[in-house]
Amino acid sequence: MNIKPLADRVLIRPTAAESKTASGIIIPDTAKEKPLKGEVIAVGNGTKDEEMVLKPSDTVLYGKYAGTEIELDGEKYLIMRQSDVLAII
Repeated sequence: MNIKPLADRVLIRPTAAESKTASGIIIPDTAKEKPLKGEVIAVGNGTKDEEMVLKPSDTVLYGKYAGTEIELDGEKYLIMRQSDVLAII
């Protein structure tokens, strides 16, 4: 990967949405919830007011509408500010 987020931004690979329920019902793509969990791929250096707490390979939770979706090498990622991340799992 040849991308380096700036300042307090992080690059996250969302986890795949569930395609089946516990009872085995298949969920169509149009009804799937946007995943709210992902893996941190790259982080910026932080700012003078806010140090970078996240590091690559952290699994995080983020808000439903957080970040900007980008596509690199055919794979979808989210880029967002560290403050949009809700928790580290």
